Amino acid sequence: MTDRLVDRRLFGRSGLLLAALGLASGAKAAETARPAHRVALQISVNDPALMNLALTNVTNIAEHYAGTGESVAVDLTAFGPGYAMMRADVSPVRERIAALQARFPFVTFSACQNARRAVAASEGKTASEIPQIAQARDVPAGVVHLSELQEAGWSYLRP
Repeated sequence: MTDRLVDRRLFGRSGLLLAALGLASGAKAAETARPAHRVALQISVNDPALMNLALTNVTNIAEHYAGTGESVAVDLTAFGPGYAMMRADVSPVRERIAALQARFPFVTFSACQNARRAVAASEGKTASEIPQIAQARDVPAGVVHLSELQEAGWSYLRP
């Protein structure tokens, strides 16, 4: 074998080893960056009492893990009639949501865009004419979003 061929083979193997080590360290970093606890909740009814119960559950989860020092991610998804929770014009809990997210930035509020379009159609508007709270993060379909979170290992609660 020529020295060049040996150099290429050695470099190729070393390159593969370095790439594998890089991938392993990247996977390790991603694993440590993932919160220790991930909790998904839903609200699917337009009922202020249930909306407040869901927010109380979110608060209890957030305060518990803040007290233990363990990391947590919380996602509250509103879909169907529960989408009213995410509407800036009619939400009975918009101030509470703003205060909660300001206090606990690891809490996400997901707003189903299927529900937004349905509400818009029933009111003779476009979806963009239905104002959402600033904290809302759009998801195409709330039920799909929750299903995917569960598939990814999130705990699921329904108030």
